[in-house]
Amino acid sequence: MAAGGSQGGALFGAKVAASRAIGAASRASGRGGGTTLPGRVLLRLAPDAIALIAAVLEAGGRHPVHNRAGSNMTWGVATALLEQRGREGLFEVDEAWLPLVTAQLDPALIVLGNLFRDQLDRYGEMEALADEWARTVAERSGRTAFVLNADDPLIADLGRDSEERPREGVAYFGIDDASQALPELQHAFDAKHCRRCGHPYAYERAFVGHLGHYSCPNCGATRPRPDVAATEIELRGMEGSRVAVRTPAGEICLELPLPGLYNVYNALAAVAASLRLGVAPERIAAALGEMRAAFGRVETIEVAGKPVSILLIKNPAGANEVLRTLRLEAGEGPVDLWIALNDRIADGRDVSWVWDADFELLADRVRRVVCAGTRAPEMALRLKYAGWPTESIEVVPGIGASLDRAVAAAEGRLFALPTYTALLELRKLLADRGLAKEFWR
Repeated sequence: MAAGGSQGGALFGAKVAASRAIGAASRASGRGGGTTLPGRVLLRLAPDAIALIAAVLEAGGRHPVHNRAGSNMTWGVATALLEQRGREGLFEVDEAWLPLVTAQLDPALIVLGNLFRDQLDRYGEMEALADEWARTVAERSGRTAFVLNADDPLIADLGRDSEERPREGVAYFGIDDASQALPELQHAFDAKHCRRCGHPYAYERAFVGHLGHYSCPNCGATRPRPDVAATEIELRGMEGSRVAVRTPAGEICLELPLPGLYNVYNALAAVAASLRLGVAPERIAAALGEMRAAFGRVETIEVAGKPVSILLIKNPAGANEVLRTLRLEAGEGPVDLWIALNDRIADGRDVSWVWDADFELLADRVRRVVCAGTRAPEMALRLKYAGWPTESIEVVPGIGASLDRAVAAAEGRLFALPTYTALLELRKLLADRGLAKEFWR
């Protein structure tokens, strides 16, 4: 700790105590989950709090710390460090906050999955974020190990220095199973130009958005061979998938209970990171097989006697994977849907991204859809232009009323597709009705 000794330590301790008390009061009042407020307060009182708490916990010798509630900005990380104890930490970090959190936590391992266009009015172009990440990777080269997605050209390029030499301590993961490639490049195709020379990439195949097998015809930059690769993938709709994975330690067979290729990518990242940390392959497979859906990510809750499966959508690439999964789930039969589109700050005020998502995929597979949220009419308009039957579309803006309407009209399982703040509203509604626990508990 800096000069000031016991007085400085006592002052910091008082700030920590005050922040904890505010978080407890927030939860007790029922006005918030306390997942970000304590960290926000602490960071206002002590901007270097993450580094200070990390040092305290390292000296304390406790159990791992993790921002389980999903708050992934600095205040979410600070809240986790404030309210948990452990010698190790595992943190999901928002893309724009990665450099700051990295500088304060001094991580041993960083996993970079992908860069997709998220909120159009939030951080600007992805290339600007990639440049920020590149500086972080360069600064930490030799001190931090990296696990990178070989299939994302924006991410894979970070594993090479300015002379195009591989950086020390970098491992790659990716999909090698060509049978899972899309028949054509999607609308939500974000990384079009080589980071080295600016020439358009040539794609042999694409899996999710711009994730795939690519090369630059001009400078020769190409997808690196992944150390951990999915060689065979069987997608089973909402049931999950079966994946054969090639690793330096031999083949691993994964039975994933979560659907979609995006969860295959998540599993590959987990395998690569776990192997780097010395976890035995059999333990990795067993742990991934027992995974359960995180808050709003394919969890199913019974409402009025009907299963409601909740799948978060917040950008074109993610929405497309959800739609792809639902088309596989539907088979030849129709599905019932509830789609809630909000335009609050945490969602992004600009919701034009819905026009880049391929809702056309479900045009012949939908029985009924209720559109909700602050931009419900625009969502309905998008579905109309996607070819969804107009008689199947209903607009009910209120979250509670629209959900009740959709559940009552559904013939079986209802698929709920909310944007981020709509998801928070939905979860609070279900918690208030005693159908789900508050996500922060």
